Amino acid sequence: MNEEQVTLADSGDVVGALVGAVGAAGVFTLLIVIVWQAAATWRARMLAAREQQYKDLAAKYAELLEDTVELQRRMVDEQRQTLDELTQTRLAVSSMEKMMREIE
Repeated sequence: MNEEQVTLADSGDVVGALVGAVGAAGVFTLLIVIVWQAAATWRARMLAAREQQYKDLAAKYAELLEDTVELQRRMVDEQRQTLDELTQTRLAVSSMEKMMREIE
């Protein structure tokens, strides 16, 4: 009988050690999954923030592009007006030269 009790005690220790090892592996696996998911969540948040920054930058670029187009349009109008005034001035100077030549 004593031998059987020792055998049962030894197998109990093996089973206990096996259960402990499986439990420790489960806890480590759970910790790894938790850390993995936290990292994935953090990465997703960073990507979403970066995407929002890109959207804001694109909106700002579009606004600046519209402003640039408007400024170019104004500049073209002013250049046309200046060209018209210069043409009128040339005509006036030309007619004045002609009149001065006739007087001489």
